[in-house]
Amino acid sequence: MVQYPPNYKEQETYYASQEYKDGVAEALEKDNKLPTFETRDRKVTSRNRNKKLPPLSYPLATGPSQRTGDRLVIKCLKFEPPEDGAGAKVTPTNLFKEKFVDGKSAGVSVITSKDMADIRAGTLKIPDGNGGFMTGNEKIGVTFEVTDANSRLSAESNRLLKYIIELPIPQDLTDSNSVTWGEDRANALELGALAAAQQAMGGNIGEGIVQSGQTAVRALNEGVDIPGLKPETQGAVRAALSGAAIGALGSNISPQSVISRSTGQILNNNLELLFKGVNLRTFPYSITFSPRTPEEARVVKDIIRRLKASMAPKAGEFNGTAAGIFIQSPDVFQLKYLKDDVDHPFLNAFKLCALTGMSVNYTNAGTYTTYEDGTPVNIRMSLTFKELNPIYHEDYQQVGAGPGVGY
Repeated sequence: MVQYPPNYKEQETYYASQEYKDGVAEALEKDNKLPTFETRDRKVTSRNRNKKLPPLSYPLATGPSQRTGDRLVIKCLKFEPPEDGAGAKVTPTNLFKEKFVDGKSAGVSVITSKDMADIRAGTLKIPDGNGGFMTGNEKIGVTFEVTDANSRLSAESNRLLKYIIELPIPQDLTDSNSVTWGEDRANALELGALAAAQQAMGGNIGEGIVQSGQTAVRALNEGVDIPGLKPETQGAVRAALSGAAIGALGSNISPQSVISRSTGQILNNNLELLFKGVNLRTFPYSITFSPRTPEEARVVKDIIRRLKASMAPKAGEFNGTAAGIFIQSPDVFQLKYLKDDVDHPFLNAFKLCALTGMSVNYTNAGTYTTYEDGTPVNIRMSLTFKELNPIYHEDYQQVGAGPGVGY
């Protein structure tokens, strides 16, 4: 029979507590021994209160008057999801009404076409949400509210801040803004079909579908009058549209190829470059470390370790193997260029970023060389940050754009 220690229950409670998890996390960051039940009296501030780590700066100043030049500041923030779970709130209007059973509220039900007719006839009243009643002529609508991750987390940056790292300005500074444009084509037949469908759908949707089908059948049966084509070519186009040409010739024949073969012409595709979407910006940086003292070597090691830990996803419940049901998002970063401890007057500003890539070359000098304590004499750290949200025109009128070139 297994004999458990007298305080087994207390130990089990301690190792499942937030206090133990916080102690493990702090020990890993500071390279200390893991906490145990015997050392539990050494209290650790809960990470739920987001204990800030001391700032790290490279290179270290060797005197009170030494200036280390312009700086790249990296602030690490704890990522928090939006309260509503999606960051966007869509509310339908003129779609639901409150339902009553025996004079008591019983949830909501959909407003039907009959309800709208009864409202117009004066036999039914439904509040419009603005202190009045619906008229029966309202259309279904939606209201849309969205808060992006950059705005949400930036507003809470002081509370979510975990630590700050200051580095020299990298030697290769670039910012690249891009949007996606793409070619789009639409010939006269396609535009005509679209116009016919839009007119057919202008009234009742169900009737519009029937009318659109009838229009298509008529076009296939009677043909489409295209200026400049001979009657026999009109028939060829009709056959190609209906699919008869494909079956007759045993190959894929399009209206374009039929017209080209018959007349030497093609339908004008009305080629145009159209806006397709926005892109996210990426910022690659390379930082070279050459520690001059043991203290500076410790700072370099802490910088690398913190960034590696912050970019890694969190496995949730820590049980020795870091396995959990869910994987939580890594931390995010707020970047800023400084000149004389204020926002840089020229360089670009940033939205919040994720650290998507990190590589460290411990033999940047071309050979493996270390100090007595094992610290490599020359280290090159490469970081790749990617912004969480795209840049819009209106962002340049906001305070976050800074005093320089903006985003």
